[in-house]
Amino acid sequence: MIPVLNEVNGLEETVRRVRRVAEVREIIVVDGGSHDGTQALARSLGCSVFVAAPGRGGQMRLGAQQATADVVWLLHADTWVESDAGEVMLQCLRDPAVVAGGFWKRFRETRLLLLGSRFRCAVRVWIGRRIVGDMAMFIRREVLEQIGGVPDMELMEDFELSHRLRKVGRLALADGVVTTSARRFIEKGVLSTYFKMWQITMLYRLGRSPAELRRRYG
Repeated sequence: MIPVLNEVNGLEETVRRVRRVAEVREIIVVDGGSHDGTQALARSLGCSVFVAAPGRGGQMRLGAQQATADVVWLLHADTWVESDAGEVMLQCLRDPAVVAGGFWKRFRETRLLLLGSRFRCAVRVWIGRRIVGDMAMFIRREVLEQIGGVPDMELMEDFELSHRLRKVGRLALADGVVTTSARRFIEKGVLSTYFKMWQITMLYRLGRSPAELRRRYG
């Protein structure tokens, strides 16, 4: 399930890589109002396309509701997966206590300040007990339905989703790696982007609304 907004330049490669994963049975794309031809491209690639109001949480919620497989995979449009990702996910889910998981992540760009992303993944899952969006979260569909689906939030939906999942089972890191684009870090600056992400997380913990945080995040 891939939420998109003006992703015509990168979606084709992402979908091509997903199709190499033998265990994938359907690719659902939910568009948040693109004006660059993303919807047409997704249809030409054989994806099931739906339209929702812009906002990653709402888009993923709608897409997940359309899923029919036993495992729902939430994937960002600029995150690339390996062909063995399906096998890796199923291996992780063989533990019945695991209700959801994510992948180790690294950036495709190799700037010095972007190194160490694997370490940050471990900290998020083992200490923060959460999986962020670009770690390609996968969830047992029955569990996702049990907790009420993906939270319809403008921002921090992955934070809230992890919180709800922890109440019913364990989050795990699968033995595989995905790569993602560092375009926001490059456009906005690495240190300033990390600081803003930390600030948004702290404000969310202090009770600020996702709508306000979305405006701050930009």
